[in-house]
Amino acid sequence: MKFGIHNSSWLDTPDPAEAFEAVKAKAQWAEDHGFVWFSVLDHMIQIPRVGAPDEPFLEGWTVLAGLAAVTGRIRLATLATAVGYRNPAHLAKIAATVDLISRGRLTLGIGAGSFEDEYKQYGWAFPPEPATRIRQMGEAVQLILKMWTERRTTFHGRYFHVEDAILEPKPVQKPRPPVMIAGGGEQMTLRAVARLADACNIVGGDIAQLRNKLAVLRRHCEAAGRDYDTIEKTHVQHWLLARDAAAVAAKRERLAARGPLRGFVGTVSEAIDLIGQYQDAGVELLINSDQRNDVETRELFASDVMPHFV
Repeated sequence: MKFGIHNSSWLDTPDPAEAFEAVKAKAQWAEDHGFVWFSVLDHMIQIPRVGAPDEPFLEGWTVLAGLAAVTGRIRLATLATAVGYRNPAHLAKIAATVDLISRGRLTLGIGAGSFEDEYKQYGWAFPPEPATRIRQMGEAVQLILKMWTERRTTFHGRYFHVEDAILEPKPVQKPRPPVMIAGGGEQMTLRAVARLADACNIVGGDIAQLRNKLAVLRRHCEAAGRDYDTIEKTHVQHWLLARDAAAVAAKRERLAARGPLRGFVGTVSEAIDLIGQYQDAGVELLINSDQRNDVETRELFASDVMPHFV
């Protein structure tokens, strides 16, 4: 089991002008303490269930480029980029540049997108049917992979087109950076993972739900002739840890003022037990969505939890 941190809020500091310095310090700390993954949200405004829409919010790919220059080992990603936010050929160029700056540490996290209000605010077309957005995502991944690996790319898809397009320099990683498709939709999203992705990302859910999603993914792999074991299985949710029950209760009371606590809230020993169950279910990378920017949780992961899964 490997571990990562997902930066889902920019409220580490009361001064928005210091937001990048805060996330830089967090990423560098994660790299120095055994975490192998650091991702950021790719949105223009904060998403529901995480915070208020008018919170300070940095642009994800700009942040990744900055982090690529000030870290040296940790893998970097957006979790996840919605297909509708950028022309996929342009996204291929952006991602290739971040891979170059990081010297080969980028994972492209991509999803179909679902935050309709954000699309409307920024003037992007929002296809109302999820199936349309998922098909767009799949086609975008096909185009991006071609642009990363072909000398020139001509692509005439249902949604996207390029003509004799040049992308130079190519990404550092060979044959290309890995692609993670985020989402657990059983009919289409996990089928797209089986066809196109190097990793899946399942958000939340209990152990039984996770086992079911991975069983569905295995069936899609069998139908596509894909080796299930070549796909990295990742899981992201909110984690809040404390050493004992009394400390957990105190943390609940202190943090509840900012809204409901979601995900796992419990002791170190309870976390170790649950993570073991995730590992048994097939999860290979467990990502803590650091919504509350809780320093103690990060430190307990590094000092008490992660050594159990070396």
